[in-house]
Amino acid sequence: MNKFKYSDSNKRYHTLDYFYKSKFRSKVFKVSLNAGFSCPNKDGTVGYGGCIYCSKLGSGDFGGDIEKSLEEQFVEVRNMMLKKWPDAKYIAYFQANSNTYAPVKTLKEKYESVLKFDNVIGLSIATRPDCISDECLDYLEQLNQKTYLTVELGLQTIHEKTSKLINRCHTLECFEKCVKKLRDKNINVVVHIINGLPYETKEMMLETVKYLNKLDIQGIKIHMLHIIKDTALEQLYRKKQFHILSREEYVNIVCDQLELLNEEIVINRITGDPNPKDLVEPTWLIKKFGVLNEIDKEMARRDSYQGIKSDN
Repeated sequence: MNKFKYSDSNKRYHTLDYFYKSKFRSKVFKVSLNAGFSCPNKDGTVGYGGCIYCSKLGSGDFGGDIEKSLEEQFVEVRNMMLKKWPDAKYIAYFQANSNTYAPVKTLKEKYESVLKFDNVIGLSIATRPDCISDECLDYLEQLNQKTYLTVELGLQTIHEKTSKLINRCHTLECFEKCVKKLRDKNINVVVHIINGLPYETKEMMLETVKYLNKLDIQGIKIHMLHIIKDTALEQLYRKKQFHILSREEYVNIVCDQLELLNEEIVINRITGDPNPKDLVEPTWLIKKFGVLNEIDKEMARRDSYQGIKSDN
């Protein structure tokens, strides 16, 4: 029997599903949306071309159809979910590109167009730490008082050399200041990291998690680097053939990271979810549930749990 206190299943880590059920006493779905935002490292504000792994859809490949309104995008997904879970609640997930990179007037129009739907209990807004102005922060504070708000910040790595290679175009100091500003407003923060970035060692990946464990964050998304067709990362891979983590390597690294993370930090994602038709490598990532099962098996084999080696 699993004795991990933030689980009601065989999971030995704090899953988002468990967190939502505990908080809202209901099945909760995130509805991915594409609001048509851009990024400051695409339009020349801080850089060009975007992050080297980013797809044409700005990491919103499973978001809604940009040709449709946000309301239409939301209704399409909701109607599919209603067939299986008629009593479910929803969180609108602004996923593609940087979803605070616009005037506050525009943000209000887009966010509040979906908050009006029945059973929408919150917003999850994916963005960059250099894309939240003071005016935006004040608006987010207001939003946080009337709905369940989470801001997802892309970090990917704490290592400056890697950050430059992948064209992040912001500093670790910028990220840390942004987390503090959001937490000073009592806004929940979820951080994205990527395992398997070019030339990073296992120890470097663990250092990123150790750093985050010392910050006041509420959740983390752990991704496996995947190479998508027609990206700068694909060009680099074809040229340099840098090492791609095997499934076994990835599973072991993730389990080590889970052991280091405070048990209260919610694991919002624990593997990548690429579109198979655009995927170059690693092909093992297509079998998502196989990866999840291997993580569960490895944690059980170790008789280990999230936070067992946390300093916090």
